[in-house]
Formats: sequence, C-alpha cells, structure tokens
Amino acid sequence: MTVTLSGFADEISPDPAEQLAVLAAENITHLELRSAWGVNVADLSDADLARLGTALDGAGVRVSAIGSPIGKIGVDAPLGPELDRLRRIADVAAGFGTAIVRVFSFFIPRPDRPERYREQVIERMRALADIAEDRGIVLAHENEKEIYGDRPERCADVIESVGSPALRATFDAANFVQCGVRPHTQGYGLLRPYLVYLQVKDALASTGEVVPAGQGDGQVRETLAALRDSGFAGYMSLEPHLAMAGGFGGFSGPDGFRRAAQALKALLTDLSIPWQ
Repeated sequence: MTVTLSGFADEISPDPAEQLAVLAAENITHLELRSAWGVNVADLSDADLARLGTALDGAGVRVSAIGSPIGKIGVDAPLGPELDRLRRIADVAAGFGTAIVRVFSFFIPRPDRPERYREQVIERMRALADIAEDRGIVLAHENEKEIYGDRPERCADVIESVGSPALRATFDAANFVQCGVRPHTQGYGLLRPYLVYLQVKDALASTGEVVPAGQGDGQVRETLAALRDSGFAGYMSLEPHLAMAGGFGGFSGPDGFRRAAQALKALLTDLSIPWQ
C-alpha cells in the first residue's frame, strides 16, 4: 500500500505560484482543485483554466480531484443550474486528467429533521450520478455539517439508495467530529466499502476547533491504520482549515499548510504507510 498525498492548495494562498512553491517544499505532487486566484473552480474561465494547466505542467503537479461545491445548495433550490454546473465541472475534470469530483448532499432547513427530505435528496443525488455515469466521472460525496449526509448512516444510505458506481464516498474526520460523531468507531465500517478518497483534517470534540491530523478527536490514527490493513492505495487530501473554516472553504496559509502536511506525514511514517 502506497498512498498519494494531495491537498487543497488554495488553503496556502489564492496565487497558484505560491501554492506550487509550498507543495514543492513538502514534496507533494498533487492538488485538489477548488479555486485559483480567489475564483471557484466552477467559475474559472477557459483562459484561466489553460493558464493554471500550464503552471501545473511546469511544476510537475497533477490534479487528484476537483473540489467542487456541487450539492452545497438548499435542498429546495432549483436543481437545473446545479446539473449544468456539474456538466461544466466534468469538462474541467477531463481537462485536468482526473475522474474524481467532490460533491455534497444539499443543505437541510433547520430545525427540520433531515429524514423528512430523504426521498428528495436521493432523487437529486441520482440525477447528479446519472450525469457522472454519462461523463465517466466518479462523485465522491463528502460528509459535511448541515447537509443531509452529515452523519455516517445517512451518507451510506444515500450511496446505497442511489445505487450507482458513479457515486462513492470521501471521508472527513473533522466534519464528523463537529457533528458529534466518533469518525472511526461510528463511520469507518459503514463507509469503507464506498471509500475512494480521504479528506485529511482533525477537530476537537469539545470546541469543534480544527487541528492537524492526529491532534484531535477524529480517530485519524485508527482510520489510517484500518486503511493500511485493508489495502487502500488512493489519495489523502489535506484540507487543514487551520486559520479559517467556513461553509464554502477554509484557509491555513503557507505555514499552517506545511504544519498540517508534516503532521500527516509523521502519522503515516509511524504507521509504516508509504506515501508519494
């Protein structure tokens, strides 16, 4: 088992040149594309995408996944524009040579019970998966606060109910902690059959504060050991959120990103998990 390190490089800086310099310093050869120059990936122009592609090629950096915002809209919001955005993002993914696109399962009105919206969410996720199947991409659903799939049982239910090979899971320990879930104890077993990707950050249960991997209550060590033992050989993508965490992204700065990268590498070394 050898895992590939990646990360949300826009947490380093909005400027791709600074992003690439920090990735090189940490010997990380992939990034998860969420934004560049402060513009979300769904809104980057063709010219900016070409400019970014040239920079990545020059640095020898590849794109592990598209960190899209698809599904981060209200469950009652019109779906058509979101489907069009996914088609656009599928084109972007193809241009950067990745088949993995991160998605979410729609914000649920509070204080309504998520179960009230189950069928609506499944119908919407099936529509997204139909496009993904047609375009040859895989949607990696991320557990996130305030969406339908915030807890492991609802994440698994959506994937199983949609029943498409184009809808799989990514796993964010910090997000689970912030939802009152013990990530490995309560989530890993349910989601491992569908896991194609890993978002790496940790959090303190007492406050929700995001911390580097292994320094919180996210049971990151236990999850990494289980992935090692099951032969996982995919991407582990740093999403540190050490300086700022928001509903549509986060920021760490160069030093924070490097601190998060070094914490993850220390855990991998301690667990005898090779990385590249």
